[in-house]
Amino acid sequence: MRDVLRHHLFWPVAALVVLLAANTIARPGFLAVTVRDGHLFGAPVDILRTTAPLLLVALGMTLVIATRGIDLSVGAVVAVSGAVALSHIASSPDPDSPVTVLTAIALALVLCLLLGVWNGFLVSVLGIQPIIATLILMTAGRGVAMLITNGMITTVNSTPFKVLGSGFWLGLPAAAVLAFGVFAVVAFVVRRTALGMLLEATGINPAASRLSGVRSRTLTWTVYTASGLFAGLAGLLISADTMAADANNAGLFIELDAILAVVIGGTALSGGKFNLSGTLVGALVIATLERTVTVLGISPLVTPLFMALVVIAVTLLQSPRMRERLTARRRQVATPPGSRPPAGPGPTPGSTTDPTTDPTEVKA
Repeated sequence: MRDVLRHHLFWPVAALVVLLAANTIARPGFLAVTVRDGHLFGAPVDILRTTAPLLLVALGMTLVIATRGIDLSVGAVVAVSGAVALSHIASSPDPDSPVTVLTAIALALVLCLLLGVWNGFLVSVLGIQPIIATLILMTAGRGVAMLITNGMITTVNSTPFKVLGSGFWLGLPAAAVLAFGVFAVVAFVVRRTALGMLLEATGINPAASRLSGVRSRTLTWTVYTASGLFAGLAGLLISADTMAADANNAGLFIELDAILAVVIGGTALSGGKFNLSGTLVGALVIATLERTVTVLGISPLVTPLFMALVVIAVTLLQSPRMRERLTARRRQVATPPGSRPPAGPGPTPGSTTDPTTDPTEVKA
C-alpha cells in the first residue's frame, strides 16, 4: 500500500476517479455509453474528444520541458494552423474535395513545423531563454493569424474536413483516435529507444551531456519543432470541430492548460525526468474537470476558481514535502504513544564497549 501511495500516478488517477464519481452522483447515467449507427456516444466519449487537442499540445510541451525549456507559443500556433487550413478551403472552388482538404492540412502542418523550427533556432542556436524566445511567437503568432484571415472569423462547410473534429473512425471519435495514436507512437519511440534517456540527460545538465557526446543542441531543436507540429495538429482538430478559424480565441490559454497537464502528471518544470503517462492522465483530469463544472451547475463566474482549487489540491498532494509529511503522520499514527523501539542486546561483559570494564585491564 505504501508503494502505491508513493507512485507518481496515484494522486492524478485518484483526482480523476473523484471527478468521475462526483459526476456520476450528480447524474447517474454519466458513465453510460450507447451505440448508435455503429458509433459510440456518451459523456466519456465526449471527454475523449475534448481531451484530444489538449493531449497533443501537452505531449509537445512535455518533450520541451524535459529539456529544461518551455513553449508559450503553442496557443498562437493553434490559431495559425486553423487560419491557414480554413482560408485555403474557403478560397477553393470545391471545399468538399479530398485533395483540397489534404492540401489545406499539409500547408497548415508545414507552416507550424517551420514555426517550431524558428523557436528551436532561437533557443538552441542563438541561446535565447526559452520563455523569451517563445513569447515572441506567442505575441506575433496571433497577428499572423489575423493577417491570414483578414481580421475576420473564417467559416467553411467541408464534409471531409469536419470529420477531423466531429467524425468517427472505427466507432470512436476521429480526433481521439488521431491524438491517442500520435501519443502512442511518441511514447513508444521515446521509451523504447535511447531518445528518452538523451532528452533526460539534456534536461538534467546540458553542458555535461554535450561533453559526453550527446547532441543536446539538435535534441533541443527537435523537441521545439515537434511541439510546433503537434500544436498545428491540435489547431486542425479545434478548427474542424467548430468549422471556423477565430484568430483571437482559437487555442486561447491552451498553453496554460498544457503546462498544468504536464505538472499534474508529475513532470518537473526544472527539466530532466519526464512522464508521458502522467501527461495523459493530467490532460484527462483537466478535460473531465471542465465537464464537471457543467454537470454540477457551477456558475461560470466561479469556474476558474473551482478549477484552480482542484489543480492546487492535486499539485500539493504530489509535492515531495507534502508526501514526507503524510508519511511521517502515518508513522506517528501507527506507533502507540509512549512506546519505544525494542532495545538491542547489551554490551558483552569484558569487552571494550562494556562501561564497567577498564579498557586497560583487557589483555590483547
